[in-house]
Order: sequence, then C-alpha cells, then structure tokens
Amino acid sequence: MTDPTTLPYRPCAGAMIVNGDGRVFVGQRIDTVLEAWQMPQGGIDPGEDARAAARREVGEETGIAPEHIELIAEAPDELFYDLPPELIGKVWKGKWRGQRQRWFLFRFTGRDSDVNIATAEPEFRAWRWVAPADLPTLIVPFKVQLYRDVLAAFEEHL
Repeated sequence: MTDPTTLPYRPCAGAMIVNGDGRVFVGQRIDTVLEAWQMPQGGIDPGEDARAAARREVGEETGIAPEHIELIAEAPDELFYDLPPELIGKVWKGKWRGQRQRWFLFRFTGRDSDVNIATAEPEFRAWRWVAPADLPTLIVPFKVQLYRDVLAAFEEHL
C-alpha cells in the first residue's frame, strides 16, 4: 500500500456564495451516505486559473450563470485537507491524499429561481441557504477545519 504522506494534494477551487441576506449556498451531495452539505468546489483543470475553475464549478454544480455572481474576495492562502485513512486509495483513483484549495467569495445577484442543481452531471440532491456559522456543522467531519479556515479567511466580508 502506498504511504499516503507521499501522495500529492489535488489542486482544487472552492466557492462560497453569499446571498443578499448574508446566507451561504450549500448543496447536499448525491454520492454520499452521510447527510453532508457542502459549498461548490472541484478540481482545477490543467492550465486553468483557480478563479476560472471556481466559476466553472459554480455553474456545473449549481446551474448559476456567471452573470449572477460577483467576486467579493479571494482567500489569501491555499487551504488544505487530508482524506481520512479509509478513503485514501478509494477516491480520485488513489492519486491524491487530500486537496489543496483556492477559495473565492462571491455575491449572488440573482434570484433563487436562477439556481438549478439539475445540471448535466448533478452533484447535489438538494440545496439551501444557511448562516455562515452553521457551515462547520454541515460538512463531513474531515473537512470541518477547512470550513473554519474558509470562514476565517472571509470573516470581514460576512
């Protein structure tokens, strides 16, 4: 078995989308038995800029068109999380030990009807707006610190 500490982190981008009421978009993942809700995020394609990846992921996962989000801030540093040992080698074809992520805060300028999670390749079964402080209670346990770090990075804007 490969030593997980020798595996690299998957380059990824994440998007915190806040609406006019100061609430944050979360979607309930389709592919998990856990009742986990998360913000849009995904891999950065080779040669792709992290901000462009975040915008692309928003569209792919939420159906929100680019004209309905405005960039507010970018987290100053990459944020990391490690997969729990039981998932290493089982997700992402065993190539990664976790993710290194660039996070972006966007203002949602559309209406709730502009959200459509029935995308070409759906990732969420449901969605809702939540208070930012609730984010760490909704995510899978191994991403709790990551979400605390995202909140800290955007604290002055929330």
